[in-house]
Amino acid sequence: MPGGTTGDRPAGGRIRFRWSGPGVAGVVLVALMAVLAVVGPLVWGDTAERIDAAAILQGTSPEHPLGTDNLGRDLLARVLVAGRFSLALALAATLIGAVAGTILGTLPSVLPRRAARLATGTVNALVAFPGLLLAMFTAVVSGLGARGAVLGIGVAIAPGFARLTQTLAATVAGADYVSAARMLGVPRRRILARHVLPNIAEPLILNLAQALGGALLGLAGMSFLGLGVQPPDFDWGRLLFDGFPRIYVTPEVALGPAAAVALAGIGFNLLGDALARAAARTPVPREEARTHEKETESAPEPGAVLEVRDLTVTFPGGGTPVRELSLTVAPGEIVGLVGESGSGKSLTAAAIGGLVPYPGTVTYGRLHLGGRDVATLSGKELGTALAMVFQDPLAALNPALKVGGQLAEVAVVHQAASRAEARRRAVDRLGHVHLPEPAKHAGQHPHELSGGMRQRAVIAMGLMGTPRLVVADEPTTALDVTVQRQILRLLREVVAETGTALVFISHDIAVVGELCDRVVVMYAGRVVEELPADRLATGAAHPYTRALIASLPDLDTDRTRPLAGIPGTQPSPAQVGPGCAFAPRCALATAQCTAERPELIPHGPGQRVACWEVS
Repeated sequence: MPGGTTGDRPAGGRIRFRWSGPGVAGVVLVALMAVLAVVGPLVWGDTAERIDAAAILQGTSPEHPLGTDNLGRDLLARVLVAGRFSLALALAATLIGAVAGTILGTLPSVLPRRAARLATGTVNALVAFPGLLLAMFTAVVSGLGARGAVLGIGVAIAPGFARLTQTLAATVAGADYVSAARMLGVPRRRILARHVLPNIAEPLILNLAQALGGALLGLAGMSFLGLGVQPPDFDWGRLLFDGFPRIYVTPEVALGPAAAVALAGIGFNLLGDALARAAARTPVPREEARTHEKETESAPEPGAVLEVRDLTVTFPGGGTPVRELSLTVAPGEIVGLVGESGSGKSLTAAAIGGLVPYPGTVTYGRLHLGGRDVATLSGKELGTALAMVFQDPLAALNPALKVGGQLAEVAVVHQAASRAEARRRAVDRLGHVHLPEPAKHAGQHPHELSGGMRQRAVIAMGLMGTPRLVVADEPTTALDVTVQRQILRLLREVVAETGTALVFISHDIAVVGELCDRVVVMYAGRVVEELPADRLATGAAHPYTRALIASLPDLDTDRTRPLAGIPGTQPSPAQVGPGCAFAPRCALATAQCTAERPELIPHGPGQRVACWEVS
C-alpha cells in the first residue's frame, strides 16, 4: 500500500522542535508567564496589597492603568502578582489529573479480563460525563476554596488522560515482550512500571502542556463562579469575579485578568500542539563535519530512485538493529535484501517509509527518494512516490471495508480524485494485477478473497498512484508455492512496465536470486555483502552469504544426511561487539575479526564485501 506517513507523523526518530509561527508564539507566551510567576510577587507584591481609601473603585488612570478594587488596591499589580498562584494551582490540578488518569488508563493492560473490563467501563463513563459538571460536583463535595477547585479540575482532567493512556497502553500490552513477561510470572505492577509506562511516557508528557492550559482555564472558571479561590487569596479567576459587577461602568477592571487567562491558556495550548507535532519523530539527518574527500566519495547518485547513506535505527535500551546501512536503487532495478530473521531487513524498509515504531530513533547521512530528502516530503508526496507491500495482506487491509473502497481512498487522498473516478481506477488496478473479475472483487471484503488475491489487491493499492519505489517486505512468505511464483512474476511485470524501482525483502535467498538484479546481504543490522544476483550462486565471497547458499537443499541433496545449517545464532542488537558480528559462527574467523569490524570494500565488478579474510 502507499507508504510513508500522513501529515507530520512519520514514526521513528528523536523529537525535533519545529519553529513554526504558532510554536514560537506558544513558547514566548509560556516563557513570559513563567517569568511573571517568579518575579511578579517580588516586584509588585507590596503594591498589590497596599490599601488606599482615597482610590476605591476607580477606573483607568495614570497611577492605576486597570483601575482599583473596593479597597483601593491597584488591579494591574494584583493581576501580575496573581500569576504565580494561578499557575501553581493549574500545575497542581494537572498533576493530579495526569497521575490519576495514567494509573486508571494503564490498569486494563495489566488486570485480569473482568477487572480490566470494569476499569475500561469506568473510563468510558467518566469521559462521557461533562468535565465542568464533574469539576463542580467534586469541588462542592470537597469544600469551596482553592483545594476543592484544584481537586475538582484534577478529577475532570483525569478521564481524558485515562483514555489517552488506555489507548497507548493497549498498543504496548500486545507486544511480545509484555506477553513474555506475563508468561514468566512477572508481577503486574512490575510489568506496568517497567514495560508499559516507559514506552508511553513521551506522548503523555507532551499532553501535559495542553492539559495545563485547560486546567488554567478551568480553575479561572471555577473561581469566577465562586467555587474556587476565596478571599483574601486571589487568582485571575477571582479578580475577574470581583470585577465583573463593574464591567458595564469600568470594563477595564475585568480586562486585565481576562487577558491574562486568555494569553496563558493560548500559550500552553500552542506549546502543547507544537510539542505534539515535534513528537512526529521524523528521521533526523546526521550533522557531521565532512571533508571535501568525504563529500566527493558520498556524492549523490545521479538518477537513483532511492539513495540511503549511513542509515541507523536505534531503540532505547534495545541496541541498534540497523547500523550505518547504505543502499542505492536505480529506476527499473530490483534489489533484494536478504538475511536471517532479525538481521534488520524489515526495520530498514520501515525506516525508508517513516514507519519505525515508537520509541525507535532513525538517523542517516542521506535518505533520498527521487532526489529529495524524505524529511522534506509531505505525507501526500511520500505516499505517492513510495508504495509498501507487506507480508500479511489480511493485516494490511481493513477487514471492515470493501477492497475497492480501500484502493479508491488512495486516489481520493493522494490525488484529489472524485469518488467515481477513484472507484474506476481501483477496478482498473485490480485488473492490472491479474485479479479475475476485478469489479466483483472490488465489492468484496478482504476475508472473502484468497491469500493470493489479497496480496494482489495490496500490490494494486500501491499502484493506485505512480510510485517511483515499491518496497515489498516478504510479500510471498504466507503463500503457497504456486501463488508465490505468480506474485513474483507480477512484481517483475510491474517493474518492467512502469520502470518502478523495487526493494524486495526476504529470508529466502533462492527467491531473491531468481527475482532480483542485485542482492544485498544483511547480518546483525549491517550489510556484509552486495553483489549481482547472477553471481550469487557461484561468486559469493562472504562466509555468511556462502553459508546461506549452502543451506539451500536441491534435487541433488543427500536426503540421508541432516540438512545443512549455520551453527550458532545471530546476536541480538544489544550484544553486537566491536568486531565482525558473524565471527562467533564463522570457521575462518581470526583475532582481528573479533576485535575490529571490517569495512564494506569493492571485490570484483558490482560486488562489495565486508570480511577480513576475503582478498
